[in-house]
Amino acid sequence: MPRILVVDDDPMVGATIEVLLQRQGFDVTLADGGETGLAALEAQPYDVMLVDIFMPHMRGFESIRIFHERAPAIPLIAMSGYAFASSASPSPDFLRMALELGASRCLRKPFTPEALLTSIRECLAGESAKDKKEAP
Repeated sequence: MPRILVVDDDPMVGATIEVLLQRQGFDVTLADGGETGLAALEAQPYDVMLVDIFMPHMRGFESIRIFHERAPAIPLIAMSGYAFASSASPSPDFLRMALELGASRCLRKPFTPEALLTSIRECLAGESAKDKKEAP
């Protein structure tokens, strides 16, 4: 049974992901922030990590960078609901930046259960870094 570490400071988002993944047969550990997520990562091995980009106490991309440095072999899926770059806006594309910091995949909140499961399955299948992409 694949082990998934979910790190998100929003309890509703974390609980929703946890229930969805458990129903699909995954063993899920839920962490409510960067510090508890890092402690969980040190306590046991995981097959995939889902990490929110913006959380209290780990600002911006610090969480993605630290999680990737601590466990570079574990695929990391970055999640964010913040603003994204578009042709009409000069704002930064946070998910593209997360890929540059080591994320394997990115999910834009809100995402569908299918998008989440597809991203996890791709990570478990070990698709190469060349195949990095953002889920719809």
